[in-house]
Amino acid sequence: MAKEPVAVVGIGQTKHVAARRDVSIAGLVREAAVRALADAQLSWADIDAVVIGKAPDFFEGVMMPELYLADALGAVGKPMLRVHTAGSVGGSTALVAANLVSSRVHRTVLTLAFEKQSESNAMWGLSLPIPFQQPLLAGAGGFFAPHVRAYIRRTGAPDAIGSLVAYKDRRNALKNPYAHLHEKDITLEKVQASPMLWDPIRYSETCPSSDGACAMVLTDRAGAERAPYPAAWVHGGAMRSEPTMFAGKDVVSPRAGQDCAADVYRQAGITDPRREIDAVEMYVPFSWYEPMWLENLGFAAEGEGWKLTESGVTELDGDLPVNPSGGVLSTNPIGASGMIRFAEAALQVRGRAGEHQVEGARRALGHAYGGGSQFFAMWLVGADRPE
Repeated sequence: MAKEPVAVVGIGQTKHVAARRDVSIAGLVREAAVRALADAQLSWADIDAVVIGKAPDFFEGVMMPELYLADALGAVGKPMLRVHTAGSVGGSTALVAANLVSSRVHRTVLTLAFEKQSESNAMWGLSLPIPFQQPLLAGAGGFFAPHVRAYIRRTGAPDAIGSLVAYKDRRNALKNPYAHLHEKDITLEKVQASPMLWDPIRYSETCPSSDGACAMVLTDRAGAERAPYPAAWVHGGAMRSEPTMFAGKDVVSPRAGQDCAADVYRQAGITDPRREIDAVEMYVPFSWYEPMWLENLGFAAEGEGWKLTESGVTELDGDLPVNPSGGVLSTNPIGASGMIRFAEAALQVRGRAGEHQVEGARRALGHAYGGGSQFFAMWLVGADRPE
């Protein structure tokens, strides 16, 4: 039996900020869910199941929080599933929900991801000891900075590339009312003058710590026909993973990322991603990861990713806009960051991205990664229903 086509018919986000002290975790997730239901013009009774995701529990210090969120998400008496794949969890959560619809287990599924980082200290939570190394990581940036330096050595990329990415994404965020960072006076010079945190990553080239949630309503063909607004159709989706460390691991361009993208493109019938995809919402927590992932995902040849950034190809008005929403560099509730990428890709092909809409976008890629560049989740959504 052929798979059921999957449609995104409702999307909701909270306004992402440094600290949402006005709401509990339950209040935070319900806010996003209510907005997604309103977008789909559905009620709680229309939802058959809930799939929820977040990053490690120690980020808030509440173990298995999904157990007490059932009531807030209308899931009492309904199937509710928790997904966890580190920083990529928002993406993999959406894919689990999509698979429940495509396999006809459920017709309409609410999927949601969140983080309330203000109730923890994620930097030190992520400063885990690595065998045979001095404990000097000080957060995810300390772990990934050597990977960035390896990329620069490998490709000969100029020092300014990271600053160009950050300047672009922070300007894009000004067009997104839900983005955390709205730096109205941002300039390239300010980015380049910001303090060095983990060489070569500067303060303004790194993601913020955010509280926020993102929700989507996924449904089948019949549900999409009843939707009030155009749907985003899932053309392909995949997850891949690999160990954090193993002999021969390429930290600059992980094999799992390449394989995940290749599988998504195969499902979607994409043979030339650079020309056939109109917008990319890419997981870029540190600015240098834009050129790195451009290569890993097949948009540029090895060593050429930074040239797309430098030439303006990835700008909002370029021919391959990357992170029109402002991306993870502007908004980072870790557990939700991947789902925001998926949801923003869907908004683009629905034509509902507001001021950061890419004109004429028909196909968009949502991308998430997590752990030690080891977990990957991606989907490609389109304006047209797949055959």
